[in-house]
This record gives sequence, structure tokens and C-alpha cells, in this order.
Amino acid sequence: MSMFLDTAKIKVKAGNGGDGMVAFRREKYVPNGGPWGGDGGRGGNVIFVVDEGLRTLMDFRYNRHFKAQNGEKGMTKGMHGRGAEDLYVRVPQGTTVRDAETGKVITDLVENGQEYIVAHGGRGGRGNIRFATPKNPAPEISENGEPGQERELELELKVLADVGLVGFPSVGKSTLLSVITSAKPKIGAYHFTTIVPNLGMVRTPSGESFAVADLPGLIEGASQGVGLGTQFLRHIERTRVILHVIDMSASEGRDPYEDYVQINKELETYNLRLMERPQIIVANKMDMPESQENLKEFKKKLAANYDEFDELPQIFPISSLAHQGLDNLLEATAELLDKTPEFLLYSEDEMAQEEVYYGFDEDQPAFDISRDDDAAWVLSGEKLEKLFNMTNFDRDEAVMKFARQLRGMGVDEALRARGAKDGDIVRIGNFEFEFVD
Repeated sequence: MSMFLDTAKIKVKAGNGGDGMVAFRREKYVPNGGPWGGDGGRGGNVIFVVDEGLRTLMDFRYNRHFKAQNGEKGMTKGMHGRGAEDLYVRVPQGTTVRDAETGKVITDLVENGQEYIVAHGGRGGRGNIRFATPKNPAPEISENGEPGQERELELELKVLADVGLVGFPSVGKSTLLSVITSAKPKIGAYHFTTIVPNLGMVRTPSGESFAVADLPGLIEGASQGVGLGTQFLRHIERTRVILHVIDMSASEGRDPYEDYVQINKELETYNLRLMERPQIIVANKMDMPESQENLKEFKKKLAANYDEFDELPQIFPISSLAHQGLDNLLEATAELLDKTPEFLLYSEDEMAQEEVYYGFDEDQPAFDISRDDDAAWVLSGEKLEKLFNMTNFDRDEAVMKFARQLRGMGVDEALRARGAKDGDIVRIGNFEFEFVD
């Protein structure tokens, strides 16, 4: 059985925009030609695209860094730099993408071919053509490209199985799966049997097909994260129909009805919506001596605890080992699947789309001021650093423009208020300048 990996952590980095160019026309007959430097090209985006052929996140084990190309620099003659190609990364159907820092769900990729930009490429910097004004017809100023978005992502793959098998360990789920599908689960009679969900495709005698996952044996308290814990319960979330497998021979000395109640309690504690899934009760090991008696007893208890208005779940007596009763079970399952809608995993609120990248977070201050050990003032903050990164410090005009932008943001006043004096050192990143009052 292939290793089933359901979480991965990766880093993505979109391309930086190309730097804008400072150039002037130098043509015969055009005295003092005007500005002629073009804009930089856009950096490449990193885009996830769903590929239904992929079944695991295994590829992300070996390749954890995905970096798109940078945009080309602007060129002379007013030519734009070329925009970079986007980087497409293929992910399996059912991949949930979270921002590793905030834990927020960014997107849930469920449809084949669905695409989502997980990191936006930086805009190209503007060339000096863009800064010409009647007052300053020959500006020596251009912008650097905007840095591409960089982030760490957590990928989670939930098994996209239509049908989930639940039940205590050793009730015969793995055996049942191996008989009805071509999956070859490791079969063992110990309490943590299935460490990874086994998935198999089932074809019913009438030609319907669906995917079944053997959801790992739940143990009491798993929903609180005890034992094998919630990472397995997660696999249940997408299943539309639950086959509740019960060992009717009670070979482990437990009461089949108690088992049934307890597993349902687990499902409920973990995620209330799991109880909305229709269940079929699979009475397994019917070839054993005590099973017929136990089944009668089970049906009595079940009926006694159900409201007269509620529909009793269907019960199918089977024996995986003796291959009895399987066809009926599969046909009934396929029928129930046809009637059961897909479940949405996340409510609309949880999927509240992220703020657009180029906007700045309104709540965040535009900059922060702190003091370094050597008494220099340190400026930081997303908006300020972006302006800083897009400034070309080799050009005096660009530096002046940056100084004006800082003043406009209120940096000068804030420094003065904090007690900065003429000649104090102010630092942004690795760039230092003197404070002039």
C-alpha cells in the first residue's frame, strides 16, 4: 500500500517585479532627448492547479520550495521588461491550503482543474518615462520592482472518499475493504490497526462505482485528540455515507450495541455534522455461532432507542470472510450515495477570502519606530518596507521622493515626538541616513 501523506508544509515565493530603467534619448537631431526608460516586467505568480490524477501530497515531501521567475528589468527606448511566466504547481483534488503563520484557510481546492494564486508576483517598477512632468521633463528617477509575495503554506489532503467505514478496531473493516475493492490493506487484529486510511474503488454488480476509505479504528477519546487523535477523524469529513461496521459475533467480549452507540458518540464529539451523514449498519462476522442471536438483540435495542418518527438505519448482515451479503450491501450504498448531496467542508465565514495583496491591512500602523542598542532609530512596517524596496537609492531624485513619502506618512513628526534630534542615525533594513530636523 502506498504511503498516504495527508499534510505537507511548503514555501512559495512569487517573482519580483523587474526594476524600472532610467534612460534618456540620445538621438541625432533630438536635442536633450526626453526620458526613455521603460517599466520592469511583472514577476510570476505561484498558482496551484488541481490535478485529479494525483492522490497524495507525496511530491511535496521531496520538493518544498516553489519559486516563480522574476520580471525582466525595464529597457531603454521605453521598452517594458517582459513579464515572467507563472509557476503552476499541481495538487491533488481535495487539498486544503492554509497560511502557516495565521492558520487561516486560504482555499479549498476540490474541483478538477481549479486554480488559485497562492503567491502574487510583484509589479514591475516604473521607468523614468512615467515620472516626466512639465516641471521636471527629464527625471532621473525610476522604481525598483515590487518584491513577490513570499509565504509558508500548510497543505492538507482529506481523502476524497464517498463512503467511509467506521467501527471499533478489529471489527473487520480492513477485511471488508480488501474483499470489495482492490485495495490491499495490511490486516492485523490489534487495536491500532489502520494507521493510514486505505482507499479503494468499488464497482457494484450494476456498474455503479464509488470510493471507499477504511477510516482508522476510532478509539474512545480520539475526538479529544487522545490516542490516534483527530488527524484520522479528519478523513471522515468528506465522506457522504458512513458504513458502520459491527462485529456481531462479539468475539472480543464487547456488546455490539454499546459499540455502535460509542462510535456514534465519537463522531458527534468530533464534528456534529458527521451525524448528518446517512449510515448503513453492517452486521459483520455473521458466519460465527453467536451472531444470529446477537443481531436479534441488537435490532431490539436499536428500535427501543429510536423515535417512532425517525427512520431506522438499514442493517445488512454480511460475512466478509465467507463473501456473503456483499452485493446487496454495495447496491444499497450506491443508491444512498445517489440521494446524498456533497457536503461543504467550510462554512462561508471560514472561507472569508483573504484581503487583496496589494492593499495594506488597514488596522496595521503604516510604520513602527524602535531604538537599536547603538541608539539609532529603527523604522519598520510592511508599507514602509515596501516603499523602501521599490526605491532606487542610486538616484538622488528617487531618494528625495522616498523622503517625501516618509514625511507624508508622518514619520518625521513621529520621530520628533519620540525625541529624535538633528544628526541622529535612522535605520531601515541595512540602509542608514541622518535625521535632519
